[in-house]
Amino acid sequence: MASASKVSILDYFNIVYEGENGKIESNCKACGTRIQAKRSVTSNFVTHLKRKHQAMYEDFVKRKDMKREGYSTGPLHSFTSNGGNPRFTLPVSTGGAGGGAGGGGVGTPEGGVGGGSGGGVSKFDRHDPRQVLISEAIAKMIVLDLQPVSIVENQGFRELLQFLEPRYSPEPQHYIQSQLLPAYAYQVQLSTRQALASAQALSLSLDLWRGFSGPTSGYLGVTCHFLTSDWQMCSALLACLPLTTGISKNCVLSEFDEVCHAHSVSGRAFRVVADPSLATATTKPCCLPGFLVMSPLANAQDDNDEEEVENGNGVEEGMMNGHGGRDEGEWEDSWEQGLGVCRVDCFSRALEQCVRHGLRSCPQFSSALAKAASFYNYITSAVPSEKLSQVFDGTGVTMGGTRNSHPAVRDWAAQLKVLRRLLDSVDFLEEMSGPGELSLGTAERALLKELTDTLEPFAEAWDMVHGDRQDDMHTDRHVSMSLGLPCVLGLRKHLSETTTLHCPSLLVALSQAVERRLAPILDDPLYIAATTLDPQFKLTWSNNPDWHRQVLIEELSKYSTASSPTHPNTDVHTLSQTPPAPAPSPVSSLSRSCKLFSFIKQRPTTQAKSLEQELSVYLREEPTDEDALHYWRRKAIDFPLLAQVAKRAFTVPACGTVVGNVFMTAECCLRPGRGHVLPKNLETLIYLKANYRLLWSRS
Repeated sequence: MASASKVSILDYFNIVYEGENGKIESNCKACGTRIQAKRSVTSNFVTHLKRKHQAMYEDFVKRKDMKREGYSTGPLHSFTSNGGNPRFTLPVSTGGAGGGAGGGGVGTPEGGVGGGSGGGVSKFDRHDPRQVLISEAIAKMIVLDLQPVSIVENQGFRELLQFLEPRYSPEPQHYIQSQLLPAYAYQVQLSTRQALASAQALSLSLDLWRGFSGPTSGYLGVTCHFLTSDWQMCSALLACLPLTTGISKNCVLSEFDEVCHAHSVSGRAFRVVADPSLATATTKPCCLPGFLVMSPLANAQDDNDEEEVENGNGVEEGMMNGHGGRDEGEWEDSWEQGLGVCRVDCFSRALEQCVRHGLRSCPQFSSALAKAASFYNYITSAVPSEKLSQVFDGTGVTMGGTRNSHPAVRDWAAQLKVLRRLLDSVDFLEEMSGPGELSLGTAERALLKELTDTLEPFAEAWDMVHGDRQDDMHTDRHVSMSLGLPCVLGLRKHLSETTTLHCPSLLVALSQAVERRLAPILDDPLYIAATTLDPQFKLTWSNNPDWHRQVLIEELSKYSTASSPTHPNTDVHTLSQTPPAPAPSPVSSLSRSCKLFSFIKQRPTTQAKSLEQELSVYLREEPTDEDALHYWRRKAIDFPLLAQVAKRAFTVPACGTVVGNVFMTAECCLRPGRGHVLPKNLETLIYLKANYRLLWSRS
């Protein structure tokens, strides 16, 4: 550890992880490079400074030679404004030994040893790694849980810190809010801009959230999905901005252009995922109407939450009224004018809207679902969890969690899984819980069984496009738009073969919603191209391969640099900047013609394949379950023209962004009578929470 009487190389690094046997992981304060080592062996840190930051290395040697007790060159970081837009640039001015863009906590801003004596306990030095590590852990907690920064001033919180580590000097609220969190945000901005500068292709997503603080207030999230040079797909939230002047078309488009310009992605986006319906709707989860499941801590919540989750029809009605009003057409035109033909709708949101429409068509489900939820809540409170695990296998058991965060409450697909398991084992559960008024009748079971059977393929499609992101919003899993077209064909087939006896209106409503919201995908050339270029599908889904092949060639020719001039209907914003061609490799001396090697047959001169030739060879190969990005990383040399289109098409996501999940979590922060997080602080917390993995890795 660094102390006042000893100079440590760790003064120049932010410790982000401290494990067993002295193992630590640190970020360089100057460049953010992650270095792993042990506390007892710091040669890696010294070598990094010596090679990359000569001035800092010389300063370290000077300090080490002087060995002056308590020597310090002043605050390590100072975050000020240079006249630019403070929402996008948080420049760092450095002093002393710690130069560069540091993101870790650096002790109390007052300087010196923070806090009192603590009853004779010596407090950590402001640069002590343990002090920095605890400050960072507190910041991570605030970000992960979207806690108000004022929590650090609470007496109970400070007493807990004093009990756990008496030597720690608590950081004041204004330091965390005005310096520490902006420092982390600056680190994310540096990492994002550096990655985007070398991105091979990228697409953007717009998320609008109308909160509870007023009809004209909201937040705009801009997320970038980009492909690296080694075919790795990444996503990063570029900005989370409060729309203080209201959610208007001009305001949103203006803010979007400003974000793109600030991150140097203007004109580079292949597609922009932006739903016009988002502007007229609050961010509400789609739930099974009446299916309100509770956890043991549910009684701590107020009645407003219960009404919000239980009354699924009321929430949907408000949203649908917004969609059906005059605002929708106005926003649709605005999106098309402002974003051009590069705009696409989010597939997962359209899928959710289909389910909403189907559930609203059958109000008779509500009473049966409410009774099923009451039975579920009863057995989860009366039956031991070890017996319930035989039925639910961990799915749907709400023991130990709050209702707001549990997926069974916030997600219709998770609710459907719980309901199906409940119905499959209802006799067994009734035996364990005993006879009572909460048991489901025969008619209710048949009605709910019909509901689960009808919606099961919709839940399968939902899980495919979301995957494990629902359980961990910090995963970097990316599902491309290539999954959309096969899902629509599967849903169409399922609905055409399904018969309903108790609620035929559900089937009719779902079929109408699929035809209106999802069926246009089947004729969309971009979806056709993306699906065909996915090696697991190719053209196996097509009932007219010749026609789809022709559509495919016309679509691919728009984006292939070796094809004819740009298609007249193609917007310039849809074309990503093509990276410069790599320099040719030196020609081997053995390839030169000479008498010595005249006996060797000359290699035939190969001509570059045309787009049609590449496509023919590609389609002749058997489909494979290999990951699409891994496949094209391996096959880019064989199909260079197709690879150009694949790297663009696969950047378009099929599911919502991480910030969309964060928005739903943040609802409780802005709800009247709940949290006390200021909006100016909330946007930083949302930004850091969505980009959590760029700063810290989940252990």
